[in-house]
Amino acid sequence: MFTGIIKDVGRVKGVTRQKGGLRLRVGYVNPEEFSNLSIDESVSINGACQTVVALGEGWFEVDTVEETLNKTTLGDLGNGALVNLERAVRPLDRLGGHFVLGHVDCAASVHEIRELGSSRELWVSFPESFSPFIVSAGSITIDGISLTVAKLDGLRFAAAVIPYTFAYTTINALKVGSRVNLEFDILGKYVARQLGMHQAPAEAGSKIDDLWLTEQGF
Repeated sequence: MFTGIIKDVGRVKGVTRQKGGLRLRVGYVNPEEFSNLSIDESVSINGACQTVVALGEGWFEVDTVEETLNKTTLGDLGNGALVNLERAVRPLDRLGGHFVLGHVDCAASVHEIRELGSSRELWVSFPESFSPFIVSAGSITIDGISLTVAKLDGLRFAAAVIPYTFAYTTINALKVGSRVNLEFDILGKYVARQLGMHQAPAEAGSKIDDLWLTEQGF
């Protein structure tokens, strides 16, 4: 599990195709954060949870399988590409962002980038099937970065990006049309799932009321 607080911006140092998947070699800059990395450890690369399979001084490698390539932008990465990195959270770490699993839901496109004084507003379009999982002022993960949904307009949302996040993540390299990895808030997914499972047919009327919500622990 991760928190969406990026610890380093790494650089892809090698891409090797193998059996329908990829082996990515990623170099890191922050030795204090990554020098004691170990094989079989989980690392978030642009929001996608990957397992370390090899490592050396200043770099590590992961195997990216077909399922991950189908749902994320990792297959778009080439030598020299910059990526957001975060190691798995430890029980004693501060949860500065929100609960992030590293299980990317989909790739989406940057629709617009607005400059608002010192901050920026990043507008991203997303597939309609994920609309039940996003709410204004809720949490969203973009390329592994924990952000807040500032505005919601149909099938696009805006995330407010503070100057620090802009300077120390790959957001500063995004342009209109750039593809990004999205992970919607896991809490929203479970609530939507529970509501859907207990939704009564329209002709019978909804059984969701204050009593039902209390019984379900809400």
